[in-house]
Amino acid sequence: MKIANETKVGILATVAIAILVLGYAFLKGNDVFTSENTYYASYDQVDGLTVSKPVFVNGYQIGRVSALTLKPTGDILTEFKIDKKYEIPRNTTARIASTDLLGSKAIVFELGDAPEYAESGDTLNADIQKNIMEQVEPVQKKAEAVFVMLDSVLTSINNTVNPEFQKNINRSLASIANTLQTLENTATQVDGMVGTQKSKISGILTNLESISNNLNQNNERISNVFANLETISDNAAKLDFTQTMAKADKAVADLQSITNNLNEGNGSLGKLLNDDSLYNNLEDASQSLDKLIIDMKENPKRYLHFSVFGRKNN
Repeated sequence: MKIANETKVGILATVAIAILVLGYAFLKGNDVFTSENTYYASYDQVDGLTVSKPVFVNGYQIGRVSALTLKPTGDILTEFKIDKKYEIPRNTTARIASTDLLGSKAIVFELGDAPEYAESGDTLNADIQKNIMEQVEPVQKKAEAVFVMLDSVLTSINNTVNPEFQKNINRSLASIANTLQTLENTATQVDGMVGTQKSKISGILTNLESISNNLNQNNERISNVFANLETISDNAAKLDFTQTMAKADKAVADLQSITNNLNEGNGSLGKLLNDDSLYNNLEDASQSLDKLIIDMKENPKRYLHFSVFGRKNN
């Protein structure tokens, strides 16, 4: 079946309009594919708050500002679109808060403690937080007044003191300025050193973390080592040192008894050590052997007989 050109143009126009509507809703911050609850709050002023500004709970975005309507009374009715998966207590406060120093605003929900939850279409409590500049402004005015008074006092002192004293003050101020400049240079050098040694410092911290992790992982082994040392110490403490020393004393006494017997000539070994007869007999035997050897050298024929023909002499 052939589709007419008019039909194609109509379909294309419909798709383009749908994309345009969805894109416009997306740019406004509306999510057409997600179901949301609607809540309201009324403020006497909404400086810096615009449509599509986020709604936060503890820094987490749960919705957005969907509309701002000026009522005849001068109050501004603010509409919030909140994702249905988030339940909002009935006594929750919707506070307009500053998000930066430039005055940008957002809605911060301070969740209440009520057991009932607000339903879609309910109006929440409203509150406005002072921005940073409004909080600083009173302090700024007081500081300006103090500086004006201080300037007046210094001017009076400058008019009354003599030139020499004023010269000393100027010299002191110059010295203070030089000192501050030196401190600034030192701080710059320290900052540079820290920057150059950043990798080393990071490595040291990494090593410390690794050591800590190793100790934590081997905690059980370390406990076992200390337990074993404690067991060895207990076993050493339980040894019977008295009995050991008694045995040692007995061994020394036995050795002393053996030595006394040897000295007194008791037993074979004692007689051998203390009796001179064995020595004398050995001395006599040595002398007799010496005489025999001398006689054999002088009269060998007495002891040895030789025969050329094998005949023996009687």
